[in-house]
Amino acid sequence: MRLRKLTLRHFRNVAFATLEFSGRRHFLAGANGQGKTNLLEAAGFLTALRSFRTTDNRLLISRGESVAAIASELEHERFGETHVTIRVRPDGKELWCDQQRIVRLADYLGKFPTVVFSSQDLQLVRGAPAGRRRWLDLTLAAMDATYLKTLQTYARALAERNSLLKRGGATVPELAAFEHVLAPAAADLIAARAAGVQALAATVRTAYTQLCDAIEPAELTYAPDFAEPSAAALLARLESGRGRDLQFRSTMAGPHRDDFRLSVRGAEAKDFASEGQQRSLVLALRLAQAAWFRERSGVRPVLLADDVLGELDATRRRRFWSAIDPESQVIATGTRLPEGEPESWQVFTVAGGTFSENAAGMDLEQSP
Repeated sequence: MRLRKLTLRHFRNVAFATLEFSGRRHFLAGANGQGKTNLLEAAGFLTALRSFRTTDNRLLISRGESVAAIASELEHERFGETHVTIRVRPDGKELWCDQQRIVRLADYLGKFPTVVFSSQDLQLVRGAPAGRRRWLDLTLAAMDATYLKTLQTYARALAERNSLLKRGGATVPELAAFEHVLAPAAADLIAARAAGVQALAATVRTAYTQLCDAIEPAELTYAPDFAEPSAAALLARLESGRGRDLQFRSTMAGPHRDDFRLSVRGAEAKDFASEGQQRSLVLALRLAQAAWFRERSGVRPVLLADDVLGELDATRRRRFWSAIDPESQVIATGTRLPEGEPESWQVFTVAGGTFSENAAGMDLEQSP
């Protein structure tokens, strides 16, 4: 898939902008806080109508405006020339594909994949399990409407059971009603996560080897809260844990407490990997996500790289660009151009939410 044209209106600090992309590599250059990341954020909406920075729609709409709009013209492997328009309101989003209103997200998921490489990705190594679960859920749900439906079913039943627990005085029949929904959904989630992590892990190993020395093997492993993926076993666990759950007023077992782990040379990356290794790991994780999206959808995702290489040494930066599929479209941001072959980039300068193509891109300062 290739993004040919992107138009924004009232999106964050961008009052109006239209960018036409030619070639496969595009660079948004400018000082911090000018709107580079905002454009990548808008492009990333193509995958699942989500921002990679916030869950609050109000933050996406320019101050004083009631709606933001994103319009995309795409060249697609399966659909040919395609137009996607997204309107973001404080209370929701509206989606059109080739002027047809799309009402169900499940009818849209998996068709227009993008992968965002962000400096925030370091939290996938360093941060809490909730961030890693969210990344895994978004990755799996973006390509599998059944997974999304199961996740939503589980989340609703969990919220209702927790509400009963917080209220106090919950009866066994009341708890059991939600447990009989939770258990089969949990079993399906555990099975899907285990298969997904196993598929991603092989590509993470390969990508990390490309970024670093082969003597530094990296691993991605699933760490479920409860490893038995049968509905009967999960139901028994919920039933046996009612006393503890009532004490803590929360459901203390289930896939909402899952995690996955990243390691280098057999040691937990969070605790023992260097900063360079941690940054390489999250890049490898995103490269694996891109490969998995392509395998599942048959569509080559657009890669959105938000100033992610500044903290890497020159060798790892060169290896990163070499590891990217040369047929993939890349839209990158930074204060300086990447080193090597500046003429291969279509360059836009960004200032105050405005974008202008710089025909003399070679005159911009390159990274050392």
